[in-house]
Amino acid sequence: MTDGLRIRRRSSGRPYAARLLLAPLLLAAPAAVRAQQEPAAVAPQQALDAMPDIGVDWPDMGQPDAIAPLPEDPVDTATQAGDPANPAASDAQMIADTAPADADDAATFADAGEERRYTVLLSGIDAIADAQFTLRFDELSALRLGQGKSANLAQINRRMKEDRELLDRLLRAKGYYAARIRSAVAAPPPGSDRLAVTFDIIPGTQYQLESVDVTGLAETAGQEARLRAAFPPKVGDPVDADVILAGRDALALKLSESGFPFARVDEPEVRIDHEERKGDLDIIVAPGGFRRFGAIRMDDTRLFDAHHAQEIARFDPGDAYRASDVEDLRRAIVATGLVSSVSLKPVDTGDGAHVDLAVDVRPAPLRTIAGELGYGTGEGYRAEVSWQHRNLFPPEGALTLRGVLGTQEQTASATYRRNNFHRRDNVLTGLLSVSNIRRDAYDARTITVAGGLERQTNILFQKNWVWRVGAELVASDEADAFSGGARRTFLIGAIPLSLTYDGSDDLLNPSKGFRLGGRISPELSFQDTTFGYAKVQLDGSVYQPVGEKLVVAARTRFGTILGSTVDQIAPSRRFYAGGGASVRGYGYQAIGPRYGDDDDPVGGKSLAEFSLEARVRFGNFGVVPFVDAGNISTSFLPRFRDLRIGAGMGVRYYSNFGPIRVDVGTPLNPQSGDPKIAVYVSLGQAF
Repeated sequence: MTDGLRIRRRSSGRPYAARLLLAPLLLAAPAAVRAQQEPAAVAPQQALDAMPDIGVDWPDMGQPDAIAPLPEDPVDTATQAGDPANPAASDAQMIADTAPADADDAATFADAGEERRYTVLLSGIDAIADAQFTLRFDELSALRLGQGKSANLAQINRRMKEDRELLDRLLRAKGYYAARIRSAVAAPPPGSDRLAVTFDIIPGTQYQLESVDVTGLAETAGQEARLRAAFPPKVGDPVDADVILAGRDALALKLSESGFPFARVDEPEVRIDHEERKGDLDIIVAPGGFRRFGAIRMDDTRLFDAHHAQEIARFDPGDAYRASDVEDLRRAIVATGLVSSVSLKPVDTGDGAHVDLAVDVRPAPLRTIAGELGYGTGEGYRAEVSWQHRNLFPPEGALTLRGVLGTQEQTASATYRRNNFHRRDNVLTGLLSVSNIRRDAYDARTITVAGGLERQTNILFQKNWVWRVGAELVASDEADAFSGGARRTFLIGAIPLSLTYDGSDDLLNPSKGFRLGGRISPELSFQDTTFGYAKVQLDGSVYQPVGEKLVVAARTRFGTILGSTVDQIAPSRRFYAGGGASVRGYGYQAIGPRYGDDDDPVGGKSLAEFSLEARVRFGNFGVVPFVDAGNISTSFLPRFRDLRIGAGMGVRYYSNFGPIRVDVGTPLNPQSGDPKIAVYVSLGQAF
């Protein structure tokens, strides 16, 4: 598929005399400007819309049918002023046409060698200069590129000439083929020290399409009407190159989404009649035949094989070919973290009905060693190191070994994680962990064996519904204030289940929508006697934009334990509140009833938490005033009259991978021993 718009002159009863080729105008900066080391052209990856360029194919003079070139468009003789061979004369002519009445000012302004700053003003095209037109002129204008530096009149005049040509091309791209452009340099207006460079533009009449002919769609097996609707230009529309080229791209996309992997859409061709100010648009389509998905082919199976790639894909063999399904599979393979590059290419099977997909991947480094050092209010010092092999058990079977050494925690664990387990985004996990945790609330030495199957959400593929089914076996030797320091051994079996609906617009930085989640964990505890209980928790949050810079966010959480009493339940399985993900301003797990000589928190059977934030953003930074409240109760239902309230201010830095938050909070109604201030640092919003 070529990338341009071919314009021809239409002449009644005569062959074509000349041909103007309008390719997308991702124009480079003019050579004269580049020679002056002015700002470079826009980088290729910058998302600028395409626009047409003009080139001339000379007619074959050996042909007897060749006729004279296109007639000149109407121009204003003012744009021709000056002698190219004598720049000083040209400058003098410009000065003579625009010199101010005051003699002293005129003498100053007439110094052609003096370098002055200037401003640029376009008039007469307010109805035409949309955001796209303005952006292109600002990016490509020689005057705009040099506007920050002083220049003499010779330099300004050269830039004006280049910009007159640029404006003519921009206007032709929108269908104005007979525009009149007059440029001038004037003395600085009152109150300014900059010369005034002005362009007075009369666009003229916008040419319209007299006919639109799309050929080749009859070969699309009954989809002609639906595909034709994907090409918007119609009779009576302006000869707007951007609209025509966008229509061509939309038609090519529609074909690729409708089962035509080998479709080709030729460059649109417009025949122009300058006398009638009309154009005839022709575009030729070669559909290439309807195809359905066949098999996935992979030559390199070191990471995973074609069967696993088919499990990841959202299409099945026999489905109609869609380019978006191919792109989705490409993104899913990238999301595995196992590849450094991946390419997918449709390959015709030769049966006239199917297309195979050839997948070529290049492995990425599969091993990672990570470390972390930190300090947290209420948690003390903490060092963590981990080693991971992301494909030790192909396909996508990762092993992570992790160790933690800290003031209050020592942990060693091994985690197995199998991504895309027999289905896209299903994750199978297994955990073996040995830990020694000493908190103010409890002291626990624990061995945990756990596993689960979950439906995963991530930044690339954020899901509305996420669920998890798991199982846990826990052996723990624990002590708390209720036991008076004496240790008790707990053997616990649990089946945690969770379900979450995410209706927000972003995983790490939501600005609108809501989230609802529920978790229930039936548990059996084997201590002196065997008893059961169920731990239930409900979470909800809502995000409401207020204007462009403010988002109001609110969160609530309720929890309860059905059955048993607080002192029977293992301290590590109770509810706790306080900390950066709970009620800010208070220490970790510090809210709730306290017991014993040291006034230690003991957790509880019920939980209530509330949070309210105002997220104000200024570019890449933001501030977040917040207020949190929460309480822990030993009863079945939380007691709202004992709510602990914290308030504070946060700072956000919005990086490419999510907001980095720093929150500083203080308790408004502290208990004895609560800190006066607490600091929290993490990735992502608080909720």
